[in-house]
Amino acid sequence: MRKSKLLEKFRSKRLARVCNMGHFLPFFVRYAAHFKFDGIWLDLEHRTMNDREVQTLLAMCHAADIDCMLRPPTLEPTKLYRYLEDGASGFLVPLISTPKMAHDLVQATKFPPIGNRGLDAAGLDADFGLASWGPGMDFPADANRETFLLPQIETLEAVANAEEIASIEGIDGLFVGPGDLKLRIDKAPPSRKITLEKAIEAVATACQKHNKVWGSAVGSLEQLKRYRSMGAQVLPWGGDFTIVRILETCSKELDTVDDSATLSQAAPIQQGSCGGRN
Repeated sequence: MRKSKLLEKFRSKRLARVCNMGHFLPFFVRYAAHFKFDGIWLDLEHRTMNDREVQTLLAMCHAADIDCMLRPPTLEPTKLYRYLEDGASGFLVPLISTPKMAHDLVQATKFPPIGNRGLDAAGLDADFGLASWGPGMDFPADANRETFLLPQIETLEAVANAEEIASIEGIDGLFVGPGDLKLRIDKAPPSRKITLEKAIEAVATACQKHNKVWGSAVGSLEQLKRYRSMGAQVLPWGGDFTIVRILETCSKELDTVDDSATLSQAAPIQQGSCGGRN
């Protein structure tokens, strides 16, 4: 079975290099692997892809030897472990607020004795049987070791339960969703008020106590560095939406071109980030 690069970083206490993708962009997988990212956060919570598109991206991740950290649109057990069979390395699961929800995730995505995942051992994760059917092979143990589960902490209830959730066997860490969490903090009654930073500190402390990783979405390099200094190992940086900045730059560069200039007067074209392909 393919070894998870993200889990390797988690276990060695290093920063995992993760970027974001929410659209069917096969070339993005190859580029991410080329630039030494360990994993791609594939968002299916807020973005829509059909099953064949997801299977294609997962197959490309395997071919490029890069993890897919999939954010699923469902908590239905069979659908969750089908994503694993199709090649997902693990899950980033939104809106997990209680220990029971976290326990149910473990039951759906881990094989016995940790969980209750159904066994097929003929999918891409098992190299279509080549990594599971031979003498001495132990695919369930391999899968339990090389797949991961990161519940997202996005509610005040989840923050209050962070330590108990982090303590559950099969949970590899916690991931703060600052957008959803701040929305709920802002709408909470005064008696339940807490700052976002205090909530993040509580998550970090819970994970440190139980030797689990933690992470968060970040919006600036300064924030990325600050959370890394607090021990965070999953801080996704870069993604397909950053194309908006490339297009903004290219548009501004086009604004500098004098439309009245003749072709003979124009300066030689320099290939840059906005240049076309030959």
